[in-house]
Amino acid sequence: MLEDVIYQAIAKELECSHLDVSGDGRHFEAIVVSPAFVGQSRINRHRIIYAALGDRMREEIHALSMKLHTPEEWSQLNG
Repeated sequence: MLEDVIYQAIAKELECSHLDVSGDGRHFEAIVVSPAFVGQSRINRHRIIYAALGDRMREEIHALSMKLHTPEEWSQLNG
């Protein structure tokens, strides 16, 4: 499944304290919590994920919604 491919590509490139990928085969959502996002703007966080996914973003993945958080932000959201 493409969800597994997305999950594995992100997990391979980033240290993640939480990673969840879901989708319906065309549209996907990734929730990624990583210390790599500390000090990064929202745009740079997206660039990190795009780099991890590489050509898949152009060829296989047509829509990917991303929620990208630092561990501290995730902790605050999930109190």
